[in-house]
Amino acid sequence: MSVLLYLVIFFGLAFILNMLLRKTWLMACIYPIIVLLIVDDIAMTAYFTDLPNSVSIAFTKLMEITPVDIIILSSGLAGTIISGVVIKFLRKSGYQMF
Repeated sequence: MSVLLYLVIFFGLAFILNMLLRKTWLMACIYPIIVLLIVDDIAMTAYFTDLPNSVSIAFTKLMEITPVDIIILSSGLAGTIISGVVIKFLRKSGYQMF
């Protein structure tokens, strides 16, 4: 259920972001940062105040995720990629979005 939920949510977010900013692959490039924010329990300000320690903690947390979490997070990435493909297809077909 969560695989489908992540796919749909990130498809929708990426589709709206692509329409508004007209940058087709922007959300696919931002998605690894979103995954990092989902996985680690570090405040965003810690990356600016104590970068080496924050990166090592984030890397450790990233290596501890289970295969089920990897599948769920990969479905979110798939949603952003599908959104980029759909936007490119719609633009090629003549639809002007914003």
